[in-house]
Amino acid sequence: MPAFSREIRRLSRAALALALLSFAVPALADDEHAILPPLKTITPIASTVPGNGDLNPYGMAQVRHTTGNLRAGHILVSNFNDQSNLQGTGSTIVDVAPDGTVSLFAAINTGDLPGSCPGGVGLTTALVVLEQGWVIVGSLPTGDGTAATAQAGCLIVLDSLGNPVETFYGSLINGPWDMTAFESEHEAKLFVSNVLNGTVAAGGAVVNGGTVTRLDLKVSAAAMPVLESITVIASGFPERTDPVALVIGPTGVALRTDCGGDPGGCGEPGWDHDGARLYVADTLNNRIAVIDHPLGRTTSAGPGRTLSSGGSLNGPLGLIATAGGDLLTVNGGDGYITEISPGGVQRAKLLLDATGSPPGNGALFGLVFDAARGVYFVDDNSNSVNLLH
Repeated sequence: MPAFSREIRRLSRAALALALLSFAVPALADDEHAILPPLKTITPIASTVPGNGDLNPYGMAQVRHTTGNLRAGHILVSNFNDQSNLQGTGSTIVDVAPDGTVSLFAAINTGDLPGSCPGGVGLTTALVVLEQGWVIVGSLPTGDGTAATAQAGCLIVLDSLGNPVETFYGSLINGPWDMTAFESEHEAKLFVSNVLNGTVAAGGAVVNGGTVTRLDLKVSAAAMPVLESITVIASGFPERTDPVALVIGPTGVALRTDCGGDPGGCGEPGWDHDGARLYVADTLNNRIAVIDHPLGRTTSAGPGRTLSSGGSLNGPLGLIATAGGDLLTVNGGDGYITEISPGGVQRAKLLLDATGSPPGNGALFGLVFDAARGVYFVDDNSNSVNLLH
């Protein structure tokens, strides 16, 4: 997407923020605990375009602990496109402070990667920051911005200074599209949606090859994460290439668990008292799926069971779970965000972007919920981070 001057961008965002207030709709279910209805204002925070001109902000992750160049409360944003707007070629992660100050956290060059990453670098929505200061980002690279040249990619591990230190790759990591994590003191579990299993070969036809894999890691602040195992915990999601979106398949993943960071109460095969659930935005089926026992399961749950479908959903992409178990998801087909209760009720929706044709199409991807501030979201149409509050 073209980069406009900072002044024009600032003015257009302010006008858009005011205009969108008239599109807010009442809650779809009467619930005094709903998150979205009290949020009335959209404030532009910052441009996500770094010095090299990368475009299309995708992933978002909030820093919880200060270490190295990571600052608590700041948000990291990954870019999917380069300055020529070619998809699958973005190589930067920017740091956005709550006051709008922007700095470059990482610029990742294919030649500098410390391990294999089939196809190179094209940073996706898959982005997490672990408590020990490790940043992990997905790569789904292309040679020329088209799906025909898309390759499997990898997960890239960076230290707290933004330096790549290792990669995770292999047959079970194939087009990592989004990611979430569970952490305890010495272990982390990454949940990654994958969208390239047979997709490119199908040439635009739908194939049911999308997966979610769990990567079990040993982690510490003093040594690089150690990958212990990779398990396919969900499979059979529809996916296809797309001339505009590059690829469409299972996207957002969000984890809910009631056991905190206690490894003794989470993740044991067959245990269910922790209440752990993994939610997946099944984009092509226009639904939110549930994967039971995600922390400890050793087999695939297939495409999972349906929590919510249709209604306000229109190609759900980014997906997060709040501490209370509510889900927030943004649509790829329009500019709406939808709130879904733990029981699957679509409580409320709100228009975040009305630009383009059709309005809001392809604008929204990553989001972060900050209980003290509101909902941060990236907007591809304006290449910006915004705050709904």
